[in-house]
Amino acid sequence: MGHKVHPYGFRIGIIKPWLAKWYADRDYATLLQEDMRIRELVARQLSNASVSQVEIERGINHVTVTVHTAKPGIVIGKGGANVEALRTNVGKLTDKKVKLEIKEILQPELDGMLLAQNVAGQLERRIAFRKAIKQSIQRTIKAGAKGVKIQVSGRLGGSEMSRTEWDKEGRIPLGTLRADISYGVVHAHTTYGRIGVKAWVYRGEQLGDRPGSARTEPRAPRRGAAGTRTRGGAGRPAPAAAAEEPTAGRVEAASTGATDEAPARRKNVPQADEAQLEPTQEQVSAPASEPAPTTAPVEATEVAASTEATEQAPAAEAPAAEAEAVDVAVTPAAEEPPAAEEPPAGEAAPATEEPPAAEAAPAPEEGPATKEPAAKPKPKKASRKPAKES
Repeated sequence: MGHKVHPYGFRIGIIKPWLAKWYADRDYATLLQEDMRIRELVARQLSNASVSQVEIERGINHVTVTVHTAKPGIVIGKGGANVEALRTNVGKLTDKKVKLEIKEILQPELDGMLLAQNVAGQLERRIAFRKAIKQSIQRTIKAGAKGVKIQVSGRLGGSEMSRTEWDKEGRIPLGTLRADISYGVVHAHTTYGRIGVKAWVYRGEQLGDRPGSARTEPRAPRRGAAGTRTRGGAGRPAPAAAAEEPTAGRVEAASTGATDEAPARRKNVPQADEAQLEPTQEQVSAPASEPAPTTAPVEATEVAASTEATEQAPAAEAPAAEAEAVDVAVTPAAEEPPAAEEPPAGEAAPATEEPPAAEAAPAPEEGPATKEPAAKPKPKKASRKPAKES
């Protein structure tokens, strides 16, 4: 079975207003029946005035009836005679003061109720239902509708068995609450029986123009959704917390050679803007173009010290060079700290000397002392033999 919902009642309070604006605690049933009689009276008395809907608003001692029509001249009549007659008839149905308002529908082709009334009128004049449907759809689309659907059900063309026929153009998003859909149902009274006509007109989306309607403003674009730089092809934006890191920490990392801490620090830093992640060409090329520190000239008397310094220099240069490379990749600093530069080899030798190096020198002297000559055991054996003979 179908689960059909009235398009107007589905959107009440979201993009559609209430057609009956009043509240009653005790006399609810009485006032509801009164509203139904007022609507039937207006539909019967203004049957040829193209009335789309009737709104009823109740106050303490008055009732306001608002009639939406595409032909206000017929409703008013000559000199307002029809309006006065309608007000008098409505006043007979209620004991309160009646106020009558008339609102004109500027585009009757975009109103679902008026569209269904037009098709029903053609069917009563014995016009072919397919022709009436197609002409009405074309007229509505030309008026600016984004979608139209018309359905007729009954003994179409005087056939013995009733059936349902429909035609559609455009889109009708019935499940979208912000979609402004006008819906109408009208019965055509023909000689063969009653034919029901339904019409749906999609007039676009309602973006919160009415008070209390749903909020449908577009979302703000997410920050950094496009144009973010990635580092090393890893697919992640480059960190920038190292840009705010003090220079003392970088100098200390370069002097101690703590290259293992740099990747851990890079993983935990947050992302930054693209403007902070783009170092200039001079900053990137400065460490690469900087010449490596050369060994200072050494005199002949300091040959031993210079040789030890040259052996330990690569070990000291490796962490410093790695720290420089990490610093360039992580922080787009404008200037490299002067403390990160390596001193000459002659001065770095005493600072990087290792204590085991001094103990390793006497090692070759102890080696020959511990070894016993092969000729010593022979005289001992010769001295023992004569002692045994004697």
